[in-house]
Amino acid sequence: MTDEELKEVQAAQKGYTPRNFIKHFITITHHKLLVGKFCFRMGLYKQGILHDLSKYMPTEFLNGVYYYLGFKSPIVSERLNKGYSDAWLHHKGRNKHHYEYWVDFTRTSSLPGGLTPIRMPRKYVAEMIADRVAASRVYHGKNYTPGDSKAFYQFEKNHIPLHPKTRKELEFFLNMLEKKGEAYTFRWIRERYLKK
Repeated sequence: MTDEELKEVQAAQKGYTPRNFIKHFITITHHKLLVGKFCFRMGLYKQGILHDLSKYMPTEFLNGVYYYLGFKSPIVSERLNKGYSDAWLHHKGRNKHHYEYWVDFTRTSSLPGGLTPIRMPRKYVAEMIADRVAASRVYHGKNYTPGDSKAFYQFEKNHIPLHPKTRKELEFFLNMLEKKGEAYTFRWIRERYLKK
């Protein structure tokens, strides 16, 4: 996060205001509907319907209202204020399209803290792609480009524990998105990746 972004996050008005309530509801619902649309394009109908329902549960929804930003996930603001995010801890444990769901801890791991990334099933990798595209579209608005999801991944990639095969698949699709666009990528995922 740049210094300018940090100042914006710190300056954002926090609280359970009617404005934050309405804006947060609109933001998460817009995101959910976009992911649903993308999942349907890939033939993932159940995942498209059930995607991110936990965001409407009190732990996630009320923290999202209180820390609402509009230009970035409220999880960023909550982490800056508390050092962690209750909403994120709740969310990642219930949503299999997040790689964090697939991280275990073992004594035999070579990663710090015993982190052991598990390979994500293909249907959740596909949903993760839809989720990343939708988040980029929601937060970048009219400035969105097909390379935005890849740019965010590049920013975080050296700090995330991903199974090597999951990482390879994710990077393959982020590159495809940037070069070929959403329609081509979602069709490729549906017709080739999910058929294996």
